[in-house]
Amino acid sequence: MRSTSRADQADQRRAELLEATRKVVLERGLAHTRIADIAKSINVSGGLIHYHFATKDELITAMLRATLDIESAKLDELVAGPGSAVERLDRVLRYYIPESPSDQSWLLWIDAWNTALREPAVNEIMLELETAWLDALARVLSDGTESGEFACEDPAGAAERIDAMLDGLIIRYTLHPDVLDRGRLLAHARTAAAGEAGIPVTAFS
Repeated sequence: MRSTSRADQADQRRAELLEATRKVVLERGLAHTRIADIAKSINVSGGLIHYHFATKDELITAMLRATLDIESAKLDELVAGPGSAVERLDRVLRYYIPESPSDQSWLLWIDAWNTALREPAVNEIMLELETAWLDALARVLSDGTESGEFACEDPAGAAERIDAMLDGLIIRYTLHPDVLDRGRLLAHARTAAAGEAGIPVTAFS
């Protein structure tokens, strides 16, 4: 029982460190975050952090993977949820699009994209994230085609096109919200998705 309790405490401490890391990274950026910054933010020693994570890279990677796991689970829930294929596709699109230009998940992933150019471990996580979104979109498009709601001959290709368009527009929205607001972004997403699904855009209304 005592060893189980220690294991639970260790898991709780790791979770606290990952959340602290996420907050510091959002404030300072991945490139400028130090172990000392994370330790100071929650009043612990750097040694305690190194006890759980040998290096900063290991800590950062664990934090990104934890965030990825949460988003992937949410995506699975949306795709497998109730409603028509149109309703589920719209839920996925709405989840994809950030609620505001300061959306924490998107700020984190945009920062991670830059880091992924030089860090193989981060690059791998970003590929997993991209794959999760592509799979979610393709699954809904495939389900809708099988049920007769959609007329999409290539769900995987359609998912890639929707995903690429949204990534570009979301970066623009994040950097220049005065040029592109969320309402127009969602309208663009629905227009593109409707075209790929072979349905009128009014089906999302």
